[in-house]
Amino acid sequence: MRKTEPRKVDIHEYKHPTGGWGSVISLIRNSARQGLLFSGIWRTMLRQNKPGGFMCVSCSWAKPANAHPFEFCENGAKATFWEQTTRRCDRAFFEKHTVTELLDWPDHDLELEGRLTEPMRYDPQTDRYAPVAWAEAFREIGAELKALDPKSVVFYTSGRASLETSFMYQLLARIYGSSNLPDSSNMCHESTSVGLPESIGSSVGTVEIEDYDRCDMMFFFGHNTGMNAPRLLHPLQKARQRGTTVVTFDPLPERGLQRFKSPQDPVAMLSGSPGTKMSTDYFQLRGGGDIAAITGIAKGVFALDDAAKAAGAKRVLDTDFIADHTAGFAEFEAFVRATTWAEIEARTGLARADLERVAADYAKAERVIANYGMGLTQHRNGTDNVHMLCNLLLMRGNMGRPGAGISPLRGHSNVQGQRTVGITEKPELAPLDTFAERYRFEPPRETGRATVQTCEGIIDGSVKAFLGLGGNFARAVPETGRVEAAWRDMQLHVEIATKLNRTHLLPGKVTYLLPCISRLERDVQASGEQWLSIEDSTACIHGSFGRRKPPSPHVLSEPRIVAELAKATVDGRSSIPWDAWVADYAVVRDEIEHCYPDDFLGFNTRFRQPGGFRRDIEASRRVWKTGSGRANFLVPPSLEADDNVDLTDERALSLLTIRSNDQFNTTIYGYRDRLRGINGTRMVLLMNEADIARLGLREGQEVALESTAGDGIHRRVGGLRVTPHSIPQAIAPATIPSSTR
Repeated sequence: MRKTEPRKVDIHEYKHPTGGWGSVISLIRNSARQGLLFSGIWRTMLRQNKPGGFMCVSCSWAKPANAHPFEFCENGAKATFWEQTTRRCDRAFFEKHTVTELLDWPDHDLELEGRLTEPMRYDPQTDRYAPVAWAEAFREIGAELKALDPKSVVFYTSGRASLETSFMYQLLARIYGSSNLPDSSNMCHESTSVGLPESIGSSVGTVEIEDYDRCDMMFFFGHNTGMNAPRLLHPLQKARQRGTTVVTFDPLPERGLQRFKSPQDPVAMLSGSPGTKMSTDYFQLRGGGDIAAITGIAKGVFALDDAAKAAGAKRVLDTDFIADHTAGFAEFEAFVRATTWAEIEARTGLARADLERVAADYAKAERVIANYGMGLTQHRNGTDNVHMLCNLLLMRGNMGRPGAGISPLRGHSNVQGQRTVGITEKPELAPLDTFAERYRFEPPRETGRATVQTCEGIIDGSVKAFLGLGGNFARAVPETGRVEAAWRDMQLHVEIATKLNRTHLLPGKVTYLLPCISRLERDVQASGEQWLSIEDSTACIHGSFGRRKPPSPHVLSEPRIVAELAKATVDGRSSIPWDAWVADYAVVRDEIEHCYPDDFLGFNTRFRQPGGFRRDIEASRRVWKTGSGRANFLVPPSLEADDNVDLTDERALSLLTIRSNDQFNTTIYGYRDRLRGINGTRMVLLMNEADIARLGLREGQEVALESTAGDGIHRRVGGLRVTPHSIPQAIAPATIPSSTR
């Protein structure tokens, strides 16, 4: 393994607010590590998430029309520093190191080497990457693809590619004959993509950023806002300061939803203020207890409605909305009333009185937003979690009106937008007839491979080629070990990337690394400098304009790379003029508007306006595109979100995976998890002190975890440091590189 500077492990309780001077100091430290402290990066940061500037490559939280002076968060700034590093991963680096050697490097150290500078091809004879000319790379990749069955080829997309690139990429795949278009959303919010359409007929949330100024109550379920979408803390802080009730459910005490001090506020920064209390109530429920908690709140609402009805007072339920807009209410009511408080308390670890108090607050609120993250979606029955949260909002008509609605907090900056323009394995979600007529080809109509099916295909050998548009697939997916072991049996592996990561070190028989520019960087094509576009998590489309110098004259834009791959692979099989599209990205936006007219009317004239423009989310207007034509109350099969877990063994724990503070998805910026007070290591197992004692362990002891899934596959993670933490019993969160909660 590569020798790295020894790190002193220091674990202590963190008592400070999110934001504040801790955030400022962290940014100074991170910029210095990338050689940027005294560079022009700080002028660049003033353009981040601003009209006429570039959209952050980190999270997908909304970009307001009236921006703060510093419209970036700690993680967003780290992402910018990480990508704009002065370090270069060039041919000299690959001449020095074999792939086998690099496989032993920590993930953090691989990306720390800096930006890729020219196209590379893996040489199995030397076990090294070597430079290759762009023209040769495209020609050979095209020849390999032509020799393969398109149904055995996967076109994967991470959440960072622009709308223009994503639209072109999915067309390339379909013209080639593949419906295999998995993306990172399959791994994090697939429960949203399935559950919301079943409940309200929309695959995305109904909330706009302006709704946070209008609501009088918010729920947060399973989302570490302080680490994963810190800019949301600003409207949340304003809401708290005007008296909005905020109720949080999460097994872990996350600082962002406890205390926040805004770096935008000089008075607060210079004072000894502990920051704003962000949650009125913060409930550390047992992992997987979300359905039970929501059932308890609903049960309390029904009791209050019964009392109001008996007294002849105003009903607590929105009976008009339920009658006019919903279906399935009677079945939902029966489920809630039949569930006992004993069951709810046992599954949540929470007291009946606390959930009844939340129900009383909910009954008084007029405009309620429910926010949730991957603590709700990454479960075997995550779709039921999404249904239940929708049910809670539907009870009181908190869907499709100002200041209220459902808000899934997405991860990567354009992961939602990629689905909007056709990155989907489901043929019914793409306008295939329009594609066929406009571009004169017949797209495949069968369902393709999502991420799970892609993993299965890599393991069983039916996937013969993998093209990755960004991301670190092997590190992000479940079954990492099995996927990595089978990867070398693939015929072709192609990665479009800015930096080296673990997945790039898993060669197939033919393997290429194709370096691209970032959206922060100047993109000059035949018609001049180009704009890109992205969609945020509130379904607003924004323009993004890069001005920084690319890392090398030998890197290409993502649209250019996709177009060249198309010309080498499917030239003449459609009417698409790939060169004309690359020459002027406005042409691509016109094509997106033609194929998706309801969402992108006036695309080229609207996407640069402050705050972007919002897609037409029909559920926001109480138009329900469901099978019933109504918003649906949907009943879970039980209170269990993870009904495959067997905790009858006294040594069994329920494992949650979490991000550290110096991390975004699989990118590891460093080893300082400041907000949990864990520095110098990421390999920790956070445990309740009673569990540590019960299992005969001690603080600081290294342990291994083994799966009890019962499917005959041995899964083991070792080297985890036992660390006492404030969490419910029989739950053990661990920091693992692919975690994204």
